Amino acid sequence: MTTTPETPQALEPALSVRQVLTLERVLAGEPEVVAGAGQLDRPVRWVHVAEAADVGVMLSGGEMVLTTGVLLAGDEDKQIEYIRSLHRAEAAAVVLGLGRAFPAPPDVMRRAAERCGLPMVVLHRPFPFAELTEEVQSRLVRRKFAAVSLSEAVRTALTGLITAGAPLQSLLDEVAHHSACPVVVTNLAHRVLATAGERPAVDDVLRDWERIARQAGGSEGDGWIRAELGGRGERWGQIMLCGYRGDTATGRLLADRAAEALVLHRMLGGGTAHSWEEESAQGLLTDLVSGVVPARQLLPRARAAGLPVNRRTFVPLVVRDGDPAQLDRMLRLLGLSGLVAELADGATAVLLSLARDQDAEGMTAHFAGRLRTESGSGESVVAAAGPRIAWDDVPAGLREAQHVADAVADSSAALDLPAVVRLKDVHLRGLIRLLRDDPHVQSFAERELDGLLCGPDDDLVSVLRTYLASGRNKSRTAQLHHVSRPALYRRLEAIQARLGVDLDDFEQAASVHIALLAHDAQQG
Repeated sequence: MTTTPETPQALEPALSVRQVLTLERVLAGEPEVVAGAGQLDRPVRWVHVAEAADVGVMLSGGEMVLTTGVLLAGDEDKQIEYIRSLHRAEAAAVVLGLGRAFPAPPDVMRRAAERCGLPMVVLHRPFPFAELTEEVQSRLVRRKFAAVSLSEAVRTALTGLITAGAPLQSLLDEVAHHSACPVVVTNLAHRVLATAGERPAVDDVLRDWERIARQAGGSEGDGWIRAELGGRGERWGQIMLCGYRGDTATGRLLADRAAEALVLHRMLGGGTAHSWEEESAQGLLTDLVSGVVPARQLLPRARAAGLPVNRRTFVPLVVRDGDPAQLDRMLRLLGLSGLVAELADGATAVLLSLARDQDAEGMTAHFAGRLRTESGSGESVVAAAGPRIAWDDVPAGLREAQHVADAVADSSAALDLPAVVRLKDVHLRGLIRLLRDDPHVQSFAERELDGLLCGPDDDLVSVLRTYLASGRNKSRTAQLHHVSRPALYRRLEAIQARLGVDLDDFEQAASVHIALLAHDAQQG
């Protein structure tokens, strides 16, 4: 389901006392605030006309009460009780129309209202209360209808996305589209799992996330609206609207609709391989590896995801055919801070974050050793880049580790490599992996192998590959390809004829070998 291209504006906050006093009909009555001027931003839930001293029993909170004071004139005790009763009922304000009962603002009521912090307004000109109630009530009803309509629109859109099998991010984008503010999903430890909204605004939130997370259990205010995520009596996270510009009630509706959809989405996707925590780490590490987003811009995301980043040493690792869940458990078992995410082609990235005084080389070796022991096969190989002190160097380190892992996967001697493999351990193959996307290297490979790759016999390429990988050992090559030596000689002669080279010449053979490694790396 798609959304309209226009970004909806958040509903204006509910009418406040201050806003009611600016209405044209109210201004005609020449209103004057005589008490509680600091409380004029209170929301007005309804307008009520009442004269009795015990007016509070008729209220439920949030009302703006209109009175002429006709039943209060001449009795200061009743005037005081009237104000106290409004205060106990949590009325929004009291508006007194001056006239026969009170030609001037009554000082007793004014002092009582000031002590209670209740806004008190007097109207200096005669004013038909019916016009004010009609104006305010109609505005409030329209707002309630608009809020319910928005809530239903969000519910319909999110349900359509879930039915279509959309990912979590699509649901959050839809919520951010309707709320017009950043949206953040966290786990119970307040670690950020996913975000949505305008990127600069989201980054501003994440940069200050440590403070926000500390206050996450406090009361809502300033547009910070939360809804719990969970089901069957168990909480597992929350969704937050960060800086919502509308009124709290509407924001609560939006947050609740979003929470309902996320719970349903998680229930329907419960059998998938990745949890939201893993998806969060995967998105962050994938962005780091790709380099599309500058590392500096990803720093708030990393910090909000719970990765220690201040004065740390980062060790980028890639494990071929590793189980992300097992690797994550191992980090926790060893007490190491880090992120784990599955990349493409069966590779799993691990970004360790170590204290500056920790031995990065030793901790990496310990991690790799435990991995071999836990995996049971003893054949797990961890590809590692050198430790990085600066966060900006982490993307290059992850790419280097990925290149080493790819080179190890291509190497027939992988079983002879150490548990922690670095670029120096994969020699020429590692260099070719790093340079495989260079257009000069690509042109070189095509030029050197053109006569062979264009031919119909793919078996010759396989024979050439084995011959060069075995150090030009003809006996070994014939044995591996199950052919006689004379048959191998004929194939080698055909290869040399097509390429126009002499494979007995070391330099020419080395050139063809490098070209073949580059070709394989590009194809792989």
